[in-house]
Amino acid sequence: MADAFPSDPDPDLRGASPDRVRDALRDGDPLPGGRGFAGLLRDPPDREGPVLVRDVLGRQPLFVEREAGDPATGLDPTDPGAWSFDRTDLDDPESVPAGSLASSTGTERAWSLPDDGPVDPGPGQAAVDEALDAALGDLDAEGGENALAVAFSGGVDSGVVAAAVPDAPCYVAGFDGCHDVAAAREAAAAMELDLRVVEITHDDLVRAVREVAAATGRRNPMDVAIAVPLYLAAEAAAADGIDRLAVGQGADELFGGYSKVADPVGDDRVAAETVRGARTETVRSLPDQLERDALALRAAGVEPVAPLLDDRIVAAALALPGELLASDGDRKIALRRAAAERVPESVRTADKKAVQYGTYVSRELDRLARRAGFKRRMDDHVGQYLDALLSE
Repeated sequence: MADAFPSDPDPDLRGASPDRVRDALRDGDPLPGGRGFAGLLRDPPDREGPVLVRDVLGRQPLFVEREAGDPATGLDPTDPGAWSFDRTDLDDPESVPAGSLASSTGTERAWSLPDDGPVDPGPGQAAVDEALDAALGDLDAEGGENALAVAFSGGVDSGVVAAAVPDAPCYVAGFDGCHDVAAAREAAAAMELDLRVVEITHDDLVRAVREVAAATGRRNPMDVAIAVPLYLAAEAAAADGIDRLAVGQGADELFGGYSKVADPVGDDRVAAETVRGARTETVRSLPDQLERDALALRAAGVEPVAPLLDDRIVAAALALPGELLASDGDRKIALRRAAAERVPESVRTADKKAVQYGTYVSRELDRLARRAGFKRRMDDHVGQYLDALLSE
């Protein structure tokens, strides 16, 4: 098991106190406050023996040996050495599902996302404004003396985070001439932020691919291309003495930032045909994404901080009506409105590219694959290139 975080009094439970998690189990409360939790809970209510717990959005990674809990093996998943926050500690790791608890009797669902239906637009927007104020208000002080920086791409998500800690340095990674670096420079100038640019080279890319794959267990082109620029920005921050890196994760999923949410009818990427239904599908993708990114950031030497995934923001976002998520070509409507007094108009309304494209990482992986003989006519040529690279 990894060492405890400075803010976690129990080395076996991250993100929340044992009492808070016990209350959440007793009450069935999926959003009890904080930004998620995971680990070993001793003396859970109405149970004999400890259990492993992981919050409803999987904001804290948690792994068990694959054979743990199988009566044939006799391995209790709560035994020391049978679980970890770090998958590389285990021989054959698998994730504890988000919202679940695991014990000697198996794995069971403990929490589900609230689905109480939409509130009216006025109260819905007010709740987002209030939640954003609360979640961002003490961001700088909460880590004590641990230095904080911001992963910054120049969009509204990272913009509102950076605006809350204007003295924190901001980091962006990308290849020369890429969209994300240009957007970050423009936004940082408008916000008078200290921006530090990490220019990626092919050597950096190859090295980071290997390190990200080792830390996350992900080898597919999409996961690798998303995690690599985040890893390299975090690595540079760690080298500058940064302990915590604040990110804008979760905003697109919670607030309707994808085109498939804005116009779901006929879009084969979602099954739902309403904005709220499509948004729910994207929220359910968060545990897999958050696990990847948290593991990559920790491997780079920093602790991720995701204020937009605070339970108060999650609850307010999930209650929004569709018209405050996406409408008439606009996306993340409620978040952009809440950002109006926080960031310049150019940042509030900025278009965003997916990180793998905005940093040119996907483009350059394709280029390296073709140079290595994996041509585009081949099926999944970048995936084949990564398999070859990672088997060396």
